[in-house]
Amino acid sequence: MDFHADVFTPEVLLSAPRRSPAVPDPSGQLAVYTVATYSFESHEKSSEIKIIDIVGGRSTLISNKKEDSEPNWLGTSKELIWLRKGEKGATELVVGSAKNHGHTYVAALVPGPISNLKLQELGAGQIAVAFSGKSWPNGTLYNADEEPKKHTSARLYESTMVRHWDEYVTLQKNAIWYGTLEKLSGRWKLGSLTNALKDTRLESPMPPFGAKDHFDISSTGLLYVAKDSSLNPAFNTKCNLYFIPITDFSDTPTSQPRIVELESLQGAASSPVFSPDGKSAAFLQMKQNGYESDRNQIVYLPDIAASQEEGDRSANALVLKLEKGNTEWDRSPSSVSFSPDGSMLLLAIEDASDEILFKIDLMGSSKNPSRHPVALTGPGAVSEVQPLKAGSNELFVSSSSLIDNSIYTIVDPAHPADTKLVSSNSRDGTSFGLSSEQVSEIWFQGSGDYQVHALVTKPSNFSPDKQYPLAYMIHGGPQSAWTKSWSTRWNPAVFAEQGYVVVCPNPTGSTGYGQGFVDGITESWGGLPYEDLVQGFEYIKEKMAYVDTDRAVALGASYGGYMMNWIQGHGLGRAFKALVCHDGVFSMANQISSDEQYFPNHDLGGPYWKSRETWEKWNPAQCTGNWTTPMLVIHNELDYRLPISEGLAMFNVLQERGIDSRFLTFSDENHWVLKEENSLVWHTVVLNWINKYAGLPPYREEMPAGIDVTDAGTVAVG
Repeated sequence: MDFHADVFTPEVLLSAPRRSPAVPDPSGQLAVYTVATYSFESHEKSSEIKIIDIVGGRSTLISNKKEDSEPNWLGTSKELIWLRKGEKGATELVVGSAKNHGHTYVAALVPGPISNLKLQELGAGQIAVAFSGKSWPNGTLYNADEEPKKHTSARLYESTMVRHWDEYVTLQKNAIWYGTLEKLSGRWKLGSLTNALKDTRLESPMPPFGAKDHFDISSTGLLYVAKDSSLNPAFNTKCNLYFIPITDFSDTPTSQPRIVELESLQGAASSPVFSPDGKSAAFLQMKQNGYESDRNQIVYLPDIAASQEEGDRSANALVLKLEKGNTEWDRSPSSVSFSPDGSMLLLAIEDASDEILFKIDLMGSSKNPSRHPVALTGPGAVSEVQPLKAGSNELFVSSSSLIDNSIYTIVDPAHPADTKLVSSNSRDGTSFGLSSEQVSEIWFQGSGDYQVHALVTKPSNFSPDKQYPLAYMIHGGPQSAWTKSWSTRWNPAVFAEQGYVVVCPNPTGSTGYGQGFVDGITESWGGLPYEDLVQGFEYIKEKMAYVDTDRAVALGASYGGYMMNWIQGHGLGRAFKALVCHDGVFSMANQISSDEQYFPNHDLGGPYWKSRETWEKWNPAQCTGNWTTPMLVIHNELDYRLPISEGLAMFNVLQERGIDSRFLTFSDENHWVLKEENSLVWHTVVLNWINKYAGLPPYREEMPAGIDVTDAGTVAVG
């Protein structure tokens, strides 16, 4: 990678090449991936498709067209296929070669935007294809560029949800299409396409974040998960698994989707996957309907095509249990897949801030659900796993860490300690001016009989003989966690390089420490987590002599933003020189205007009119009379999870109380700030704000960054 920085700044974070997970070819010699890079000089983003020599580590350019994405291998001949945005909203399926880089042709023109391309070899010269795209109610592919002109902006709804994440809900729904690529006269050509979800009233992948992890394809058919269409999605998380047997991918299915439904599992579902031979399957599902952070159960289907008895939709499913020693291990897998030979399941599981790949054996008694997980990877965060090559059980693993945004390794499940490094995008952090010595961990006594874990990031020029101001960063969720994964949002190293010791605690409600710890935040939003944070601050003050808690600042987004407001109204708020609240909760009652109503209904013990006492007990707005700490408020106009009125209310209170405050908003961002230029403004304003109160120099001038500060206290981006 031809990229190097002596100091890790927001510009470095945002302009550094972002490398996707890689997919090896069947020989295990090459792997294909994409790289996206943003230039603050040209104000443009570039995109490349590259292949890496797995043995030598050298990368070769295949395409530098910014319209190209999602490359994958076609069979064993070093041919590649990828998606290309075409004219008038259409999508081209482009075929290229790892041997002849300049030679490409179009195998198909799909008349609309598509994504999440998946392939499955059927035999010589035939490959099954599946992808997702928006569908009209009549089952045809939706293309916004071809939509008839409307003469009114009116929208009329007869059921919720009206908005989801950052867009209004429309008649068009996600659907899965499939077809057959056939090689004719030396060229691949895509035949007719079938909408697998037509006339089902189902939607998959499920918005807003569903992608390839919501469906799979094999030589025997199609698997997908979708919300139960008989229930309102705003108030329910219940999903089902659906299996469509397909004998001919060039034709419509001969039978309706088979539902796999277990009475003991009534919650959200994800990660449906076929075994390599297409005969077995697995997926993840939660027990409770309405609880999006329940523990994922592992469901194994030994014979997916087995006939179902009338009234029995379980398909002889086996719900597997994870055990360590003789005790159930209550961690929650985030993904499941099969080993290349089908003898094991591979699970990505978050455990105490690491996102680790585990294996469990499928061999043995089919009546015994207990399995003992074995870790295949160490510290860091696994993002994707692929078979290394045909005929081998070795795995190609893509991951990241707090100092490296992309790592490729080879792991042998039989000998996991012998991990082989293929490539580190930042050369173990050195290209960013970072090192593993900056990252450490602490455990402190929580508010109850338990320990709380936190990640610590120090400046690269850290000296134990000096003192550094504290940046106390509170994660969102709330059922989430700070992990040892790379992020372009809330990256601890960016703050550490300003001169802070950054402490990222995982208080009650955090994931990766057992389901009981996750459940502990239910009906206790400002209770146990707040008390844990108080305990953590006291630990830092007493045990970490190199931290100057008299120059402490605190920052948080979403639930972390809620906690900024809660801290502001309680004793811990007086310990900080300044606060930053990004897209946080101000008034609990206003969560009724959010999109996914099952979330507050679960966490606060029921709907507002049934559990008003709990809603009001943890309402930050009731404590505004105690607010005194300077605060930066950030809230975006496309945030439909927590509408912008929350941020405006905070700012109005701060201003009326005469508290030093600023309000930053982006008209084209949602709950997150994703556009690079906007993100640079975000970092500039945030760092200048906290540096001012922590006694550090400003990060950079705001006017050159394109920010116009008005006398009224609002911030406009020009």
